[in-house]
Amino acid sequence: MKTFPMFLQMQGRRVIIAGGGEQAAQKCRLILKTEAAITVLAPVLDPELADLIAEGRIDWHTGPIRPCDFEGAALVFVATGCRATDSCLHMLAKSAGAIVNVVDQPDLCDALTPSLVDRSPVVVAIGTEGTAPVLARQIKTRLEEILEPRLGDLAALVGRLREHANTRLAPRARRDLWRWVFAGPARDVHRQGGERAAAKMIKHAIDTATFGAEDNGSVALVGAGPGAKDLITMRGVQQLQEADVIFYDRLVDPEILDLARRDAERIYVGKAPGCHHWPQDKISGVLVAAARQGKRVVRLKCGDPGVFARGAEEADALSAAGIPYEIVPGVTAASAASAALGGFLTERGTCDTLVLATGQSQTAGKSLGWMKTLQPGTRVAVYMGVGSAGKIAHEISVAGLQDVIDIDIVSRAQQIDQVIARCRASSLVRTVKESAISNPAILFLTWPQSTAQDVQSEKVAQLR
Repeated sequence: MKTFPMFLQMQGRRVIIAGGGEQAAQKCRLILKTEAAITVLAPVLDPELADLIAEGRIDWHTGPIRPCDFEGAALVFVATGCRATDSCLHMLAKSAGAIVNVVDQPDLCDALTPSLVDRSPVVVAIGTEGTAPVLARQIKTRLEEILEPRLGDLAALVGRLREHANTRLAPRARRDLWRWVFAGPARDVHRQGGERAAAKMIKHAIDTATFGAEDNGSVALVGAGPGAKDLITMRGVQQLQEADVIFYDRLVDPEILDLARRDAERIYVGKAPGCHHWPQDKISGVLVAAARQGKRVVRLKCGDPGVFARGAEEADALSAAGIPYEIVPGVTAASAASAALGGFLTERGTCDTLVLATGQSQTAGKSLGWMKTLQPGTRVAVYMGVGSAGKIAHEISVAGLQDVIDIDIVSRAQQIDQVIARCRASSLVRTVKESAISNPAILFLTWPQSTAQDVQSEKVAQLR
């Protein structure tokens, strides 16, 4: 970020607006939504500003503008409509040490005015660092549609009841309460105009501590997707934002953790293919222990927790301990890799069977059991197959399929350092080495139906 978003305390502070035309009036309208004291510096005012002066809502200074006029101001807007005059006033304001915004001259701005969604005290600010104000307005429009008009009133009500809740409820119970308020029936009632009824519901919930809160902890097994921050599901983000503690693996994009609550504890459990710093039984144990402490736990896994992620072992441990858990699916690596190739996992007329397999075998030297599933019209997505590339190539050759199986490889799918390669079984090992393929990677082995038909036709022709 080139700019840092922050909300300034404006109660009782001075804001200077240099200019008396429409641009100055626009800034005045904006600041009038706050509790700041506004002074306009201009020899002449447009009718809107003149009315505000007459109503006593702003002050007006008509004399020469000097650096001392800007001293002590929380913020200065320069908006005369003349670029040369604006530049001069910018220098005067800066000499007084003021924070300055010059309308339509971002290079002269210490502060940029965002697009605002105002549900005071709930305020959403959207900024593009001056690069795309039209985009900021489009985002504002979407948020205006999402956030109900009375949301600010509900937030204000919560603010008035917060101290009462603090005296009666423990921190964990308070978080449960406010989540219940903003995601449950109280908000629905308030949205429909039942302010008094909603207030009564919230007060009753505080006094009785009955609002659906759980005494015990819970665990969410969350799929983070293939790694890119924007490929985690909305439900996964919601779980991260409600978590007290997060146990996470090797994440391709560490920014995924930025989506979590700031005060959530983050614990790296160090799982990576072939390098298990934490044994699986230890991970299962700490999930159970944290939940028994009443914490909301997120077990964050790359891809989907149900696809070669040992999620079942953790779920079994939680069930045995009587810990409630939820499985939040994620975008699995095969889906991400297929999209990276610009294709689909199944294709009518080419591939109507999809097999998810692993290149890792529990028993050394054991053949790859899934090879027998490789039939015409089948695609096998091999997870963790890089280390077994030689074995895969050998078994394809032994089966006599080296000339009919198409192999596509995607390493670090959907990442900026993504690598894609294509080959046949005879060159698989060389391709992996020359293309610097490393885990996480998916190998797609495809026997197209059309190829199978061609092979069959060739055999028939030979018989004739």
